[in-house]
Order: sequence, then structure tokens, then C-alpha cells
Amino acid sequence: MPSYLTALAERVGGLAEEHLARWAPPEEGGRASAVLMLIADSDGAPDILLIEKTAMLRKHAGQPAFPGGAVEPGDADVTATALREAAEEVGLDPAGVSVLATLPVLYLAPSGYVVTPVLAYWHTPGPVGVNDPGEVASVARVPIAELVDPGNRFQVRHPSGYVGPAFAVAGMVVWGFTAGLLSMLLELGGWARPWDTTVIRELQIPTGLQSELA
Repeated sequence: MPSYLTALAERVGGLAEEHLARWAPPEEGGRASAVLMLIADSDGAPDILLIEKTAMLRKHAGQPAFPGGAVEPGDADVTATALREAAEEVGLDPAGVSVLATLPVLYLAPSGYVVTPVLAYWHTPGPVGVNDPGEVASVARVPIAELVDPGNRFQVRHPSGYVGPAFAVAGMVVWGFTAGLLSMLLELGGWARPWDTTVIRELQIPTGLQSELA
């Protein structure tokens, strides 16, 4: 495993809840879930796995995201949830993955999910693609180099007035919860480059979905 991932795992595992106060979970309630932040590295060119959800979903329709979903009774723990969901959504083989760390539990208010992000290393990458077309519209391995390119970074303004980081990569505009986690990961990994935070674009969301702030 690349040495930088060992250091990244230590930083992620040491994050305190106050560093993630924006997503502080409620004292009780919320549906337990997990997402998989999966990093591969081919000859020193790391990438991370993202999906785009279908437009048919009731929650977060059409949004880019990490693979993941709700905890089910048969899951041993949240890491098992993240790996199972990735297998179901994109056909990921869990045998090729090493779990490195988990972040503190976060709250995704629009869906009511209490989310544990799971950081993992894809030591033996295999083919992935749309395995569940009812949930996933597309799958992309996005190079870290593209995520840190200042030309691909900007902020978006949600119709609610929320302003937050975004990325234009793989034909998607990644924003909200996923973009926030990516921004934090880039900083912790030492990859982040300066970018123009004064560039703010209006987020285009279908009228029926404008109540969502992911």
C-alpha cells in the first residue's frame, strides 16, 4: 500500500467530531448507513470511485455520490454495509479492498441517514459498472489529479441559499455532502491545491427536488 495512504488513514481515524460539526448527528434517531470512499493507485496516479444516482430515486435523485446505503440486519458492521452496497451497486469485489479507517458518524438531514464514511484502499482493482440500474446511472473512477485541478473547482449556490464546494469531473457536478467529504479528503491527503473560492455557480436542480440539501 502506498505510504501516503497509511498517513491518510491515521489522519482520518484521528478526526474529532468537532471537525465535522456541520454534519453533527442528532442525539437519537436517523437511519444508520455507510458510504465507501474507495481509493485506488495505479503507478502513483490515485483515483476515487464515484457513482451518479438515477433520476428515479425518491432521495438524492441524479446526484453524484460515494457507493453506499442503509445498514441491513445481516451486516456485521458499517464497513460490511459499505462493501455490500458497493458490490450491489457497481459490482465491486470486496476481496480486492482493504478497509483503512472510518470517519465519525455524520448526519445527512435531507434523507435522515446517519452516515459512517469508510475509507478503503482498492489494492486489486477489478471491473466495475452499473450493477443496479434502479439506483445507479453511471460509475466513474475519478483521478485525484482532476479533483485538485483548480479549473474543476468552484462553489455552488443551492436554491435554499446554501453555498458549498463543488467539482466538475467525469461529466458530473459533484456537490453537497459528497463534495464536502472530497474536499476534506484532499486536504488530509496533502493533495489540495489553491483554487478560486469566489467563483459561485447557481446549482441547477429540478423543481421537485429543490427541498434537498445533500
